[in-house]
Formats: sequence, C-alpha cells, structure tokens
Amino acid sequence: MSNLQTEITEAWKAAMKSGDTQRRDTLSTLRAAIKNAEIENKIPVGSLDDDAVQQVIEREGKKRRDAIDEYTKVNRADLAEREKVELEILAKYLPEPMSEAEVTAIVQSIIQATGASGISAMGAVMKDTLAKTAGRADGKLVSGIVRKELS
Repeated sequence: MSNLQTEITEAWKAAMKSGDTQRRDTLSTLRAAIKNAEIENKIPVGSLDDDAVQQVIEREGKKRRDAIDEYTKVNRADLAEREKVELEILAKYLPEPMSEAEVTAIVQSIIQATGASGISAMGAVMKDTLAKTAGRADGKLVSGIVRKELS
C-alpha cells in the first residue's frame, strides 16, 4: 500500500473513532474511488502508487468543485457548503497548488523554448504545461493562461 493510501486509511480510522461523520464519509468515498481505480487498472488491491492515488484525489476534488458550482447556481447553499467541507478534506492529501504567477512563468518558458506562436500552437503548449504542472494546477487555469500568452 502506498504511503498516501496508508495515510488516508489511518485518517479514516481516526475519523470513525472520533465520530467525525463528514470526514469519515468523505474518506470512505475516497477509499472506494481508489479501490475502483485499482480494479479498472487490473492491479492488486493496495498497490496503486502515490501518483495514481493523487490522480484519484484530484478527480474526486473536481467532482466536488463541479457540485459546488451546480449547487450555487440553484441556490442550495447548504449542499454547496457540505461539498466545500469535503473538498477541504480532500485537499489535505494533495500537493500545494501552484499560483497563477508560477503557472504563467512555466507557460512563458515553454513558449520561449518551443518557439510557439499563435493559438494554433495551443495543443502542444498545453501538453507540455500540463506535464510540468501535473496535480498542482487546475486545467482551466492552465488553459486560460496558455490562451492569453499565445494571443
């Protein structure tokens, strides 16, 4: 079992013992998503590496962000707040997100290194940028910065 999986399992156990139902439920859902990823990839249970576990956490976090947007649109502040709390719980298991300035610097260096110009080069720049910012920057943020820098 990866270090991150072990950490999540220990936190889940602690939440069960303390009676923290929101944390317990969020971590239970996360553990199930990790197990589903193992099944989908046809690998033994408990053998996902930390990078793969982080990808699962990122997917779960994206689901929460999308749900917050939807609940906010339909004026369900109570449900949006619950999703925000779940997102905060998940965020503890992800690396520190990059700032907009850090992403901009990476995009500018990639554009300079590849000589990319114009919006037609967006795909190549996006691919390189996402590889360098993996797990630390939101795809929408990266896309917006790449588009701005190439314009």
